Amino acid sequence: MTATGPLTTGQSLREGFDPYAQRAQASPVRFLYGVNPLAKLAAPLPAMVLLVFVRDAATPLAFLALSYAILLIGVTFTGRLAAILVALPVGAAVVGLGFSLWTDASRVDQSVIVWQLGSWTLYGGALEVGMATGLRIAAIAALTLIVGLSTTGPELVRATVQQLRVPYRIGYTALAAFRFVPRFGHELDVIRQAHRVRGAHGGRGPFAAVARWFGYIVPLLAGAIRHAERVALAMDARAFGAYPDRTERHLVPFRKRDTVFIVLFWAVSAALFWMLAPWGLA
Repeated sequence: MTATGPLTTGQSLREGFDPYAQRAQASPVRFLYGVNPLAKLAAPLPAMVLLVFVRDAATPLAFLALSYAILLIGVTFTGRLAAILVALPVGAAVVGLGFSLWTDASRVDQSVIVWQLGSWTLYGGALEVGMATGLRIAAIAALTLIVGLSTTGPELVRATVQQLRVPYRIGYTALAAFRFVPRFGHELDVIRQAHRVRGAHGGRGPFAAVARWFGYIVPLLAGAIRHAERVALAMDARAFGAYPDRTERHLVPFRKRDTVFIVLFWAVSAALFWMLAPWGLA
């Protein structure tokens, strides 16, 4: 094996876990992955707060379109992203229809009748109120996807430790919790396979499934305790927490482009609120 083989593999692994690592020009990465997680949190936050108070449908629809544009340009298009982008409008329509059915008819009985079934009537005003509510929820959810689909939990924790000066003892406790989750999934698979090999599957049916889960709990907790003990011993051996600061291996810098991203997003958000909902705040 040549010396370039392991290096190339190591570089690919480093690039897979570190979005700020230098990548080869042959594999371009969408811009949103390189934006600081705190910038991706701060940019849509004011719009998310103000969307709670608007009552029209045009403003949340505009922010839903803005979020879609940023996601389509800024993140890699996958089947998961396509499913989410399709599910949001469908969910907004279902939620909006539900709110329309629960709207007090006496408040909207002056509007046009959309549907009448016996003594029950669906007015256009109720449908407008319901759809505006559904679009608000969908727009807020879409804004959260800007950070949710382009940021991992460890990246966000590192950013809070490095930029917000959160004590690293707290931050890296959260990082350890993130690492525990996939490990628990792996250990659960191992326990299930061991039960199948030993014939301790417990039969079929809902009660057998509940019994199997109770059989998984004890070995899973035992494995968690052993893993937590090993992590604690390793941290003590490395003098973790003995000093006020620590050297970071993975840096999550806050660059000028992060500031530009926040300012541009705030400017576009202010323009949309000004043009579409100047009187929409309750």
